[in-house]
Amino acid sequence: MTDAPDREQSYVRTAMLPPQTAPSTQVGAVRWVHENLLSSWLNAILTILSVYFVWTIVSSIYPWLANSVWDATSLTDCRAKMDERLGEGVRAACFAVISDRWQQLVFGFYPQNGYWRPPTALFVFLIAIAPVLFTQLPRKLLWFTMIAPILIFTLLWGGSIWAPISVALGFVIGFIAYRVIGSRFSALLAVLAAIILPILYWFTLSGTVNAALTAIAPKGLPYVESKDFGGFTLSIVIGLTSIMLSLPLGILLALGRQSNLFIINKVSVVFIEVIRGVPLIVWLFTAQLLLNYFLPKGTNFDLMLRVIIMVTLFSSAYIAEVIRGGLAALPKGQYEAADALGLDYWKSMRLIVLPQALRISIPGIVSSFIGLFKDTTLVAFIGMYDPIGLTSSIRASTDWNGVYWELYIFVGLIFFIFCFSMSRYSMYLERKLHRGNR
Repeated sequence: MTDAPDREQSYVRTAMLPPQTAPSTQVGAVRWVHENLLSSWLNAILTILSVYFVWTIVSSIYPWLANSVWDATSLTDCRAKMDERLGEGVRAACFAVISDRWQQLVFGFYPQNGYWRPPTALFVFLIAIAPVLFTQLPRKLLWFTMIAPILIFTLLWGGSIWAPISVALGFVIGFIAYRVIGSRFSALLAVLAAIILPILYWFTLSGTVNAALTAIAPKGLPYVESKDFGGFTLSIVIGLTSIMLSLPLGILLALGRQSNLFIINKVSVVFIEVIRGVPLIVWLFTAQLLLNYFLPKGTNFDLMLRVIIMVTLFSSAYIAEVIRGGLAALPKGQYEAADALGLDYWKSMRLIVLPQALRISIPGIVSSFIGLFKDTTLVAFIGMYDPIGLTSSIRASTDWNGVYWELYIFVGLIFFIFCFSMSRYSMYLERKLHRGNR
């Protein structure tokens, strides 16, 4: 009887065991491979087939890229250097066409002594857009954001520095009209005045103001015509300008489509459905050919400006539908909460409804922007020399007739960098605005 307690206590551990290392199959790369690649016999077979497929492609492409030639002046010279280095009949990439014609691919027919201007304009744009994209930056930088369009226009097109200033004066007139009329009359009347008065100013007084200021102080850079733009400079100017303009216009169209005002609602619906129902290439041909028939005789309407307007309108119709989906996804209680707080329509939209709707719509908006930037290559069909159009011009020359893949790889890589950057920022913004991270 006396031994019973001892026998019971012998099964109770009185000291903690030291920590043991986890099995090698449950940690690190071995666990990841087992869970993601070899979790079942079907996954194992698919993994083996995928590895074989990837290896076949890489083993074929890598020598072609690794042995590429960068220091030739023509395709004939490039092939001669391949034969000298690799032996007869062995072919590799001839990226010497990029070394020889990169200026043409990037700047098109832009004057050579002004090659510093487009990169500087892009740098100014990145600085100006930074405080908008990243709220951690000082808000004082937004003052630079407001004057950046004048600097960018002057850098790209040159001419009198007073031309963009006289155009910017129209926005100042619209802002003043909105504040003055909005404080005394309805918000709708203030919005209409803020739109109509700048348009009247631009068509009547803008040229006179520019001529007067230029006569007083003729300052500026050498003028560059829009037909000299080409390559990635053309695509970036059209793409970024249309992206910046289509977002606010798309928001207004989305709000107009949900408006209870009959005329505004029907005009927004007709605009969106007509624009979305016709391919972009048709609108580009309209910008090139048909707009001149509706303009006064002798009017010189710049082709690039016409293209930017058409691409902006086309993109804004898609953005409007994306944002309308975000507005429809909001619970009705959000609208009722705004009414309960006593907010008017514009304050409720600005403070409560639109921030939530835009957060929901971020993936669709960025997807539309990416598609818009890639669609800038369609301007090749109306005689503008985008990167794709310039590749055809380069291949048509006697020096580089027969080069294909190298040019398209370079163009595709640059487009990928821009589109991938927009995609990464979209994911960053989604993580930042996620409710769980607040």
